[in-house]
Amino acid sequence: MIRATSFAGALALLGAATPALAQHKEISPYIEISQVLTDNFTTGDVLTYSQVAAGVDAAITTHNATAQVNYRYEHSFSWDKHTSDSDVHQGLARAAVGVGQALTIEGGALATRARSDIRGAATGFDGPQVDNMTQVYAFYVGPRVATRAGPVDLTASYRLGYVKVDAPGFTGLGPDVPRLDAYDDSTSHSVLVSAGVRPGAVAPVGVTVSAGYEREDAGQLDQRYEDKYVRGDVLVPVSATVALTAGVGYEELQTSQKDALLDADGNPVIDGKGRFVTDPASPQRIAYRTDGIYWDAGVVWRPSPRTAFEAHVGRRYDSWVYFGSLSHAMSETSGLRVVVYDQVDTFGRQLRNGIAGLPTSFTTLRDQFSGAYTGCTFGTSGSEVGGCLNDVFQSISTASYRARGVDGVIYASKGPLRMGFGAGYAHRKLYAPNTPTGAVTYGINDQSVYGQFFVQRALDANSSIEGNVFANWFDPGFVGAENIISTGTVGTYYRTFGRLGATASLGLYTFDTKSTEAEVTGQALVGLRYQF
Repeated sequence: MIRATSFAGALALLGAATPALAQHKEISPYIEISQVLTDNFTTGDVLTYSQVAAGVDAAITTHNATAQVNYRYEHSFSWDKHTSDSDVHQGLARAAVGVGQALTIEGGALATRARSDIRGAATGFDGPQVDNMTQVYAFYVGPRVATRAGPVDLTASYRLGYVKVDAPGFTGLGPDVPRLDAYDDSTSHSVLVSAGVRPGAVAPVGVTVSAGYEREDAGQLDQRYEDKYVRGDVLVPVSATVALTAGVGYEELQTSQKDALLDADGNPVIDGKGRFVTDPASPQRIAYRTDGIYWDAGVVWRPSPRTAFEAHVGRRYDSWVYFGSLSHAMSETSGLRVVVYDQVDTFGRQLRNGIAGLPTSFTTLRDQFSGAYTGCTFGTSGSEVGGCLNDVFQSISTASYRARGVDGVIYASKGPLRMGFGAGYAHRKLYAPNTPTGAVTYGINDQSVYGQFFVQRALDANSSIEGNVFANWFDPGFVGAENIISTGTVGTYYRTFGRLGATASLGLYTFDTKSTEAEVTGQALVGLRYQF
């Protein structure tokens, strides 16, 4: 199963990072039982259920490797005969292992529950039979080589990625709402090579030549993403801290899919898991294609080793593109990171790259109500502050799309206090063949705005408190679909008694549309954890 494959691979990477002289090593398996009460203040429905969980928190740091794994399997026993039990896998793993001076093996894995349909419910919390939620598994792994041949810097990398999404359940939408094709799985390959010389090495300017190839094959409707490109870049210093940069390249990018099989009435045939059945006689139809020269130019500013800023503007995808980044470490334990992006992407590729962008050492949050890892993951240092996956998980789209937005994270810690804030905006233009079976998503533009704040404080050696607040705004972009606002706040107290720990949490969640009454839900949890 993919969950076993993902985290077995992550643990294998973790094991590779454990030579005899480890600088830091902490592996803490645990079991946990808890009792949860959920009260929907809008409808008056009250649900009580018990949870049994098993998991592991592990972190290893050596002179040539860093790795962290947080994984938790949870089974909920409902006390309501009308509500079935449920199983949830939540986990994040990241590792980077140096092998010799030139080779690094990097990988990551994710298991989480995420919102399925952007038009559907946005409850903001987890639990048995929550509408519009589905289980997601993902992993990636690959080597990276960085070496020099005289004045030339040589790099090469390869990434293998895999994403699996369980069949979606009830979305909270009416039966007359058109069905979207439901994501199944995808396998992706990414290869990148480059050669460059730094400014002053052989000439006053720096020059880099690079080439790349990406291929992703998805199960639903035989969807395919293929991108081939080559480009050259020039870096021109204008002062000790500022440089101008420009690049030009040639790219062939194409996304495509087959038609859904239609029944005698012209409706798409649905399989037993709610997905479209692919028409075996259908040709591969183009959803998006670009073929030609692209370019961009910008400025790079690096006033110190702690600060880096760059901004670019150019022409790509037959339109203007804008992208850039800012990172600044205020101290060893505090920093910020902002990224502006613009690219043609897919859910599987964006999730793979999003996981790769998360730090190999991250803060573990104890919020057991809301879906873990679908929002922001915060780092532990000023140089690796973390990142957010909200732009990926605003909905699970099977179609390819043009993704544009901005994402920012701030992390700070001092003594017993840790804080983090993440926010961003994401806009997607979905691509599909302009055919009757692709008309549901053809030309749709959806968007979201999100924000999240967390704070942790150790009260003493055995107890701590934690708070987590988030808000999301979704614009589905479909005719007749309303904007959705989802908010939540959770407070948790945790205390240890040797190997035994006790948890108490309270949460309050809302989601609202213009035409319906806001749904307000409260949750309370008490639990015991035994750590081996």
